[in-house]
Amino acid sequence: MKQIKPIFSLLLFYAMLAATPVLAAQVHEFTLDNGLKLLVKPDHRAPVVVSQIWYKVGSSYEHDGITGVSHVLEHMMFKGTKKHGPGEFSRIIAENGGEENAFTGRDYTAYFQQLEKSRLKVSFEMEADRMRNLLLPADEFAKEVKVVMEERRLRTEDKPQSLTYEQLNAAAFVNSPYHHPIIGWMQDLESLQTEDLATWYQRWYAPNNATLVVVGDVVPEQVFALAKTHFGPLEPSELKQPKPRTESKQRGIRRITVRAPAELPYLLMGYKVPVLKTTAEEWEPYALEVLAGVLDGGDSARLAKNLVRKQQLAASAGAGYNLYSMRQDLFLLDGTPAQGRTVAELEQALRAEIERLKTEPVSEQELARIKAQVVAGKTYEQDSPFYQAMQMGTLETIGLGWQRMDEYSSKVLAITAEQLQVVARKYLIDDHLTIAQLEPLPLEKGTNNDGGKHHAARH
Repeated sequence: MKQIKPIFSLLLFYAMLAATPVLAAQVHEFTLDNGLKLLVKPDHRAPVVVSQIWYKVGSSYEHDGITGVSHVLEHMMFKGTKKHGPGEFSRIIAENGGEENAFTGRDYTAYFQQLEKSRLKVSFEMEADRMRNLLLPADEFAKEVKVVMEERRLRTEDKPQSLTYEQLNAAAFVNSPYHHPIIGWMQDLESLQTEDLATWYQRWYAPNNATLVVVGDVVPEQVFALAKTHFGPLEPSELKQPKPRTESKQRGIRRITVRAPAELPYLLMGYKVPVLKTTAEEWEPYALEVLAGVLDGGDSARLAKNLVRKQQLAASAGAGYNLYSMRQDLFLLDGTPAQGRTVAELEQALRAEIERLKTEPVSEQELARIKAQVVAGKTYEQDSPFYQAMQMGTLETIGLGWQRMDEYSSKVLAITAEQLQVVARKYLIDDHLTIAQLEPLPLEKGTNNDGGKHHAARH
């Protein structure tokens, strides 16, 4: 028993941390008259500030024919307003010593800047301007949509594991909008028009569809006053939410084969599971989170220990789950067979690990170690103002509320071995399973393909 004392000491530390409502006490919430929500979390460790604006729109809001419009619009947000010309946003932020960028997800689109604290007004002035005054010049759009097409080629079509992941989602989800990729289908990008972007922008880019998150060396009341000055005059929109598109019941295992030039074969398995936003039992997503850690929580986790080192069946194997999606999502397992082993053998081994989770309770020692690792990962993120803002922005935008971030540690620590068995038996079954197999084709001469190095389970 001596070897597990440090684990339980670590767990006790994180349990104490989870029981202390430090984070909640430090977050200040404001709402402007036009509906813009402002979250401010002071962090005085360095004279910097992170500002993020989150819009409640992403690829899951799109419909067939315009897939990719959210991502293309994100690119066009840097192409200017009447007040600031193309590229000026980035140039002004850089001149003020800051960094900036943006990202599009399935359930949100966000823009961020990191600046010295006295420069926050620069960020606010620029973001407020492009929230309602964006120009969409045809020549800039023609160039930028080609950039996105090339991005799609490089990141998906020329990366066999990413292509397999995309095809898995398309097969697993029939009528859920998670069916299509964030970057969009190439055919839709080719037919996209500036009018599509203008309609999307006018519909979703409004103060009453946005959350402004600020973390750093700031005084909350001063940030609120600054937000009122710059964002307060903006007019809200009359928001009409898209119709619900709930995934239909799956009635048996689905299998697809993806044939593409690659060095190595690859296997990807996805089980449909609930997330915090959709679950009937709040504890279940946290149990699935711990379950992912049991399988893929470092070198001592089961997949690395059993499949890679002990059985030498896999060159690599992983698992992944995201409890912060807005809709039902996938619990993923993936792997590349070891030399001389087959995809069929790897699938059998992964299935055996799933069956073991159903029949054998995870030991007290293993559960303690996994909980400590899972909670530690979230705790370390709090050292970064950027990731503090990310967590608040994500939770608020998908409709859970930023307050839920303080529940994570205590909820994970409360999970039992019996609960892990319950979710494994309930959700990790063939009627929820889609399997995608990458069948390698010969590489063209001179191709540098990293097909065996990327884990789609970590998307």
